[in-house]
Amino acid sequence: MSDIKQQIFNELAALDDAAAKLRSVAVNAGKQTDLEVAILTEQVRTMREKNARATDMITSAMDILKKLQ
Repeated sequence: MSDIKQQIFNELAALDDAAAKLRSVAVNAGKQTDLEVAILTEQVRTMREKNARATDMITSAMDILKKLQ
């Protein structure tokens, strides 16, 4: 009977270790996701700034072309 109890405790300990590893993996995945979101946010901000500058340049070019006509 004590062998069965010991086996149960060993399996519970192994299960606890597996759960701790899964928690660690989940935390690390969350940190990775946060980093990816930050990078993508910065890329979107940069693209919007470039888009705004391109729009201004196109508007200026169109104004110049209208004046030349």
